[in-house]
Amino acid sequence: MDHSTVHRRRWQILTVLCLSLVLIGLDNLILNLALPKIQTGLGSTSTELQWIIDSYTLAFGGLLLLCGTLADRFGRKRLLLVGLLLFMGFSVGAAFADDSTTLIVMRAAMGVGAAMIMPATLSIIKNVFPPEEQAKAIGIWAATAALGVPLGPVVSGLLLEHFWWGSVFLINVPVVIVALVAGLWLIPESRNEKHPGLDLLGVLLSVLGLVALVYGLVEASRNGWSDPVIIGSLGGGTLLLVSFVLWERRAPHPMLQPELFRDARFSGAAAAITALSFGMFGVLFVLTQYLQFVLSYEPLAAGLRLLPIATVIAAAPLSPKLVERIGLRWVVAAGLVLITGSLALTAGAGIESETRVLTSLALFGLGLGLGMPAAADAMLAAAPSGQAGAGSAVTDAAMQVGGALGIAVVGSVLTTSYRDALPRLDGLPGPAAEAVGDSIGAATAVAPSIGGDQGRALIESAREAFVEGFGDALLLGAAVTAVGVLVALVVLPGRQAREATAGSDGPREGQRGNAGPR
Repeated sequence: MDHSTVHRRRWQILTVLCLSLVLIGLDNLILNLALPKIQTGLGSTSTELQWIIDSYTLAFGGLLLLCGTLADRFGRKRLLLVGLLLFMGFSVGAAFADDSTTLIVMRAAMGVGAAMIMPATLSIIKNVFPPEEQAKAIGIWAATAALGVPLGPVVSGLLLEHFWWGSVFLINVPVVIVALVAGLWLIPESRNEKHPGLDLLGVLLSVLGLVALVYGLVEASRNGWSDPVIIGSLGGGTLLLVSFVLWERRAPHPMLQPELFRDARFSGAAAAITALSFGMFGVLFVLTQYLQFVLSYEPLAAGLRLLPIATVIAAAPLSPKLVERIGLRWVVAAGLVLITGSLALTAGAGIESETRVLTSLALFGLGLGLGMPAAADAMLAAAPSGQAGAGSAVTDAAMQVGGALGIAVVGSVLTTSYRDALPRLDGLPGPAAEAVGDSIGAATAVAPSIGGDQGRALIESAREAFVEGFGDALLLGAAVTAVGVLVALVVLPGRQAREATAGSDGPREGQRGNAGPR
């Protein structure tokens, strides 16, 4: 496919990439609303529910750098198509899982496919769009990624109203088929013909470090922060990640040039994206439970009440224009300020605070729409074209690591605070008391079997305890995003022409077999 054909088709190519991205965004959020039905259907514990989410996120985030490097070496289109096939196959496996362990494994395998898809989308954008159009294309990319936020819960709610929980995975199949057919026809192949090799030790250190760290965070809510296994997991994970950073500075073929992290735009934007994702995944994890278990909405009604976050779609296209006018620092900081305010506002919600929650979701969407495209564009612009896949992978990894930590930390604080706020359960049988102390979902399931005033009192106590834990968890999330505001103000540059960054890339790669300028 020659350059003129690619240039004419670049917006059609972007459409295919955005469709692939919607698939990932939809899957990330469509599952949150299905968690109560999964818990009922499979008998999952609160920790298993977190791992059903986090197994996907860990595989996704842990393998992004490797997959980005593989895309640069073996072909970005090839990795995208293989990832789509894997995602579709394991989605079918997840739909028919008959226990929590199988579902966790299928979700992890889906994460492997997603790790191939996501960095390919950004690196292909860098390959087919000229530098002056990349900011606009990434704004559309980010808005599409955000589309899964309001779309996921609504689609999930519609499916769960009429079908069993596994249907939320089968919806991926037709989307993948369309993306595969269009991708085969439209997308050109590109790769770095001079790629030096793979940093396998770096991959191993990063994956093991992330798994150990998030495992400790998730299990801390169950076993306590003083448990030796938890301390060892958190300490070991931190040590492995520090070792990864040190190794990358001396590796003969690092996944990404270490000098890039000294670029304030790249490192500062990565920190901002991590904070943005921490807030987004954390708040959605607890809000879906709040809407269903505290406000007693059915899945579709709960999904519709998440729609105010669709303000992200309106804000995302404005982000690159504002960066040109006032600078990267102020746009990203403004987005994080809105998100911090939204989380603090939501933290004050009570048992009957629907209006407060809907208002805060609208603010959250505005903040996400302003901050995410600006930060993602800054990272992509800083990455050399020869490492477009790896540079894109760091952007995606920041999103996924932030999301995994958001779910783990916010979920851990929620569970701990909920358990501490519950009254004594001496009147319940041992297994029932243990279940009620595990989660509000279990309390909702146990209460009908008790019946009468005692059952109603149990539900009311569980709701009040959940609301208290909900507030503590979101205040912590607000503290994390507030730190993100400070990082953005201190580290990110102010107004700066994007062309200065793009101009340092050198010539972009050609299509298959041509690494020279077009």
